[in-house]
Amino acid sequence: MTATGAGTVVRPVRATTAADGATVRRGQGLQHGGWFVAPFLALFALFVIWPLLRGLYLSFTDANISGDGARFIGLGNYREALKDPLMWDSLGHSAYFTLLVVPCITVLAFLLAMLAHHIEHGTWLWRLCFFLPFLLPSTVAANLWQWLFNPGTGMVNHVFGIGTPWLTDKSYAMLAIVITTLWWTVGFSFLLYLAALQGIPAHLYEAAELDGANAWHRMVHITLPMLRNITGLVLALQILASLQVFDQAVVIQDFGPGPEESTRTFVQYTLEQGFTSYRVGYASAVSIVFFVLIAAVALARMWLLRNREEGGR
Repeated sequence: MTATGAGTVVRPVRATTAADGATVRRGQGLQHGGWFVAPFLALFALFVIWPLLRGLYLSFTDANISGDGARFIGLGNYREALKDPLMWDSLGHSAYFTLLVVPCITVLAFLLAMLAHHIEHGTWLWRLCFFLPFLLPSTVAANLWQWLFNPGTGMVNHVFGIGTPWLTDKSYAMLAIVITTLWWTVGFSFLLYLAALQGIPAHLYEAAELDGANAWHRMVHITLPMLRNITGLVLALQILASLQVFDQAVVIQDFGPGPEESTRTFVQYTLEQGFTSYRVGYASAVSIVFFVLIAAVALARMWLLRNREEGGR
C-alpha cells in the first residue's frame, strides 16, 4: 500500500515464493557453472569439432600430405570411395571382426562376472585376473599374442600340439586378432556385468528360492531380465569399438595388411591412404563415410532402446 497526494492507493504486492527463489538460484548456478564447463567445451571444440570440420572441408579437395596446392573437386573423392573395392573389402573385414567379437565378448564377460560374483574364496584375486589384461596397452597385448601365435616359438601350438599358421594363413589371421581382443578387452565388460550383478536385490533370489525356483530358473527369470539394460550398453560399446579396430590388428601383423590383405581394417585403410599414399583429401572423404556409418549404428541403437523402453511401459 502506498500513499499519494490525492489519497491512498492500494497496489498489489507480489510475494516472493520458493519457486521464484529456486529460479533465481538456478539461473545463478547456470551462470557460475558455465565457467567450469568452459575449459571442457574449449578442448572439445579444439580437438573434436575443429578436426571434424577441417576433415569435412578436405574431403572436397585433392589435398596431399604437404597441404600445398589443394583444389576443390566437389564430390569426386566420395564417388571414388564408393567405387573402391579396397575400401569395401576393409569395411567387410571390420564388420566380420565385429560379428565375431561382440557376441563372444558379451557372453564371456557375463560368465566371468557370474563366476566372480558367486565364488566365495579369493574373490579379489579372480576379479584382478579377469580385469588385469584390460590395463595393458594395446601394443603390449598384441606383441604378447604375436609371440604366443608364432609357429616356431609360440606356446599355443606347442602346448596344444597343433600346427596352425595363425598369422600367415588368411583363414586364421582374423581369428588370431579376435582371440587377442577377447583376452585383452573382456575385463571392461566383465566389470560392468559384475557391478550390475551386485546391484540386484538379494530378496528377489530369496523369494524365488522359497517358491521352489532352481538356479536355472532364477538366472532366466531374475538375473537376465535385471541385466537387460547393462547388456544393451555392453553390446553398443563393443559394436562401436569393434568397428574401429586398429591397434591390435596392425601390431600383430607387423603393421601390414595380413596374409592376402585379409586383416586390413577400415581405419587401417584410411591411414594408408592418408600417410602412405599421401592422399589426405581422399582419406578425409573415406573417414567421413566411416563417421556416417558409425553415427548410423549409434542412432539405430538409441532408436531401438527408446522403442523398447516405450514398449515396456
